Amino acid sequence: MNQARPVSGAPRPRVYLDRLESDYLTPVRVGLDWIGLASRLRWGDTVFIKPNLTFPVFRKGVMTNPQCLEDVVIALRDYTNRIIVGEADSGGYNRFSIDHVFDAIGLRELQRRYGIQIVNLSHCPYRSVAFNYRGRQHAVPMSELLLDNVDLFVTVPVPKTHMNTRISMAVKNQWGCIPEPNMRLRLHPMFEKVIFEVNSLLRPSIAVVDGKYGLNRSGPMLGDVVDLDWVMVADDVYAADVVGCELMRIRPADVYYLRYAGAHEGTVTSTSEIDLNQETRPFQRERFYLKRAWTDYPGVLAFRSSRIAYLAYYSPFADILHRLLYVFRKPFYDYGAPEHTLDVEPVDASTQPITRETV
Repeated sequence: MNQARPVSGAPRPRVYLDRLESDYLTPVRVGLDWIGLASRLRWGDTVFIKPNLTFPVFRKGVMTNPQCLEDVVIALRDYTNRIIVGEADSGGYNRFSIDHVFDAIGLRELQRRYGIQIVNLSHCPYRSVAFNYRGRQHAVPMSELLLDNVDLFVTVPVPKTHMNTRISMAVKNQWGCIPEPNMRLRLHPMFEKVIFEVNSLLRPSIAVVDGKYGLNRSGPMLGDVVDLDWVMVADDVYAADVVGCELMRIRPADVYYLRYAGAHEGTVTSTSEIDLNQETRPFQRERFYLKRAWTDYPGVLAFRSSRIAYLAYYSPFADILHRLLYVFRKPFYDYGAPEHTLDVEPVDASTQPITRETV
């Protein structure tokens, strides 16, 4: 698997943008052709598709639309017969199994219909990958499946605001590839560097951004759903986020992980560095903005500070602090609701190590 970073003199990133009308399939197929997917993918290669599945049941603007996911699978079957759809357990401090989400949004039926494989990355073997940041060595755990047995990584996010990172789209979606939610909490204070390292490990990668709906004001779980009706296909995840910012009418420089990657890692920082098939202005709707409630700030502080993260998530006071917070703010996940019941046993097959031969 190619893990090289962007280098000087490399081809300009290509981003395809189109109106979303009757379905996703036609613009996704045209977009994959426009970015030259046939030149980087051969029949029999293994593709891993990573949707955004951050809630127990489908929510507009919060999660990848199941119809989008199905049409991406159909489009990729034009190029290869080895397709995996996967995600890791979610929920942060209140973890829930992603297997239940697979069931709730119909991925098991997708598996039966198209012969794809469904994988919970939290049940796959992983190893730590070292990196240096601010003069110290750190490590991020990554699935061996993604590191060793995938020829192309496809991220399928939605455009939304995020209370901790300003936006969540093609770059941040790979945070869900870190297999354990508990590990992600520990890495939050280094998010800008860790997410760059994760995306570097997942090269080659492309993005198919599900722009049917967006989420404004208070993402990533709550906010105002916005009808956008566009789809984007990009051969570079940072280019996808730069174009996505323009569509959301947000300056990329105001998104700190994009600002960091542009200044320190050489990623693209403006649409002038990107080959676009058409102008973005006709696709712009309302301006996206972030408005935090006071109950959001404890999470923001824990996201930015390792000491506060320890206090909030790992110290003997963590449970008490969360109970106190929930006096004023309802948890993101309503575990008492019947549709959010999370006590079903995971599918046994998903716990088995995945190799190229079993795909």
